[in-house]
Amino acid sequence: MGKVMKPYVTIKGTKDGLLFYFDDSCPYSEILEELAHKLEHNQTLWEGPDTKIRIKLGSRQITNEEEKSLRDIFSQKKNLVIYGIESEGKPHLIKSEMGITTLSGTVRSGQVLTHIGDLLFLGDVNPGGSIQASGSIYVMGALRGLAHAGMNGDERAVISASVFKPTQLRVADVISRPPDEWTEFDSTMRFAHVVDGQISVERMNHFCQIRPDREWKEVQRSYRSL
Repeated sequence: MGKVMKPYVTIKGTKDGLLFYFDDSCPYSEILEELAHKLEHNQTLWEGPDTKIRIKLGSRQITNEEEKSLRDIFSQKKNLVIYGIESEGKPHLIKSEMGITTLSGTVRSGQVLTHIGDLLFLGDVNPGGSIQASGSIYVMGALRGLAHAGMNGDERAVISASVFKPTQLRVADVISRPPDEWTEFDSTMRFAHVVDGQISVERMNHFCQIRPDREWKEVQRSYRSL
């Protein structure tokens, strides 16, 4: 038996049914795995009349595909009826979820590359060039021009580049500090994100600290009973 860990899925009874609380600091796949385990190994609790289910995701948002996977698990218990899925202070579904698109080339001075969704760009953005997306921007090359992520207002978007020397950064409506402050960076890949209304730049290995739901983990777990 492995070490018993804190559950990712907590279930509480209410006068209206059951509340499912999901840990928002772990990979979503781990949530689904533990949920499926609990529904499978507690047969008596899931038998009986229809029960209203409400799910609280914490600060996490999910895609349409992730919601479908969640509903598929609950559909195995016909008496469990999902009445609501909630994220704290925002819609539970990620807006305009389109996955990540890969493009390549060079954005030269005077050119503007615009994309809806997350963008992985294989190439350089030269001084005077501009790259912008409604989601996050990942440049596998040199970013020496302007980059604007979350251009439709998404402050959770990030900007990263292998060579991080932008003339200006924008995330949603937040604009970066003067460009001379980026010239001191070494060749380590970095990313920018919004912290307390300002743009902060970090080394790429710190990305999982602000997006723990996207961190890859290899975990061997045992489960508690309800």
